[in-house]
Amino acid sequence: MSLRDGLRLLAVVILTVGLADAQTIPPATAKRIDEIVAKATTEQQIPAISVAIALNGQIQYQPMTAIAVMRLVEDGKLDLDAPIQKYCSAFPQKPWTITTREVLGHISGIRHYKEGEMDNTHHYAKLSDGFAIFANDPLLFEPGTEYQYSTYGFSVIGCALEGVTGRSFPEIMQQEVFAPAHMTHTFPDSVFEIVPHRARGYSKRDAQIINAGLMDSSYKIPGGGYVSTPGDLVTLADALLAGTLMKPGTLKLMWTSQKLRNGNNTGYGMGWGLGQFEGQDIATHAGGQQGASSSLTIYPERKIVVAVMINMDEADATQIDHKISAVLMKDVFGVESNSRGEAAGP
Repeated sequence: MSLRDGLRLLAVVILTVGLADAQTIPPATAKRIDEIVAKATTEQQIPAISVAIALNGQIQYQPMTAIAVMRLVEDGKLDLDAPIQKYCSAFPQKPWTITTREVLGHISGIRHYKEGEMDNTHHYAKLSDGFAIFANDPLLFEPGTEYQYSTYGFSVIGCALEGVTGRSFPEIMQQEVFAPAHMTHTFPDSVFEIVPHRARGYSKRDAQIINAGLMDSSYKIPGGGYVSTPGDLVTLADALLAGTLMKPGTLKLMWTSQKLRNGNNTGYGMGWGLGQFEGQDIATHAGGQQGASSSLTIYPERKIVVAVMINMDEADATQIDHKISAVLMKDVFGVESNSRGEAAGP
């Protein structure tokens, strides 16, 4: 599709079950979704965008890490309420006990990025080597008393997974998540490996598209160090809904909001933001870093999954996700838009 500021790549993949009595996406709805994506591409000056949608179960990152944890919990190999150092001895002791459950829910007190840290270009040979950036800093608060999103917390989770299994984090993810979910286009974003079809990332400065800044994600692979496709993310969600990756009770646990000690819900489960959109319960995650923005939303009751990936940072993938979801809800299920979706966690 040719636009005034250059050639842009657009891909929208809509996948539905082929049963006569199944809900399907009408051609007019597919056209409206195409128009939503095309309009966003123009308005946000997006170099390339790819969207995948699943309806009724066909076909940077933390939900995948959380899934690996929950599979080990289900197998009795990891205790969510044991001190995190039981599994990750490289993380130093703190004045208070920190549990895996608290780290997964971002209520551990482990800090997030400081200014400039996302631009890291140093390569760390081991996941725990990246702890040098943050692990010796004091906790922001006593665990369980506040919510503070932390990518670094998931580096600690990755270390715990390695401690439980005796395998490297990429090996764990391949064996526990990607292989059983049949995800074939998800890989570590290694600066050394040749990753087939890896997209070039971009940024926008003064309304001009520029190359994204350099970054080595070896310090945060469990929290933002993978490349994937919308199709693979939809495949992952489908495997969760189908019970392929974990039992329904384990999935419910992962998708239950954590509570602070004062009894308040955080709106975040374990690796997933929780809330509502158009009156429908959702499990979601969105994020971005140099040269990438993404959004994944699952509607468990409707069995709808929408995944949006953009190869430019600071693009609004969630806005596109929600506009597509609103069209699906109205055209396929007759749910009128109320435009008052409750915000979910990151």
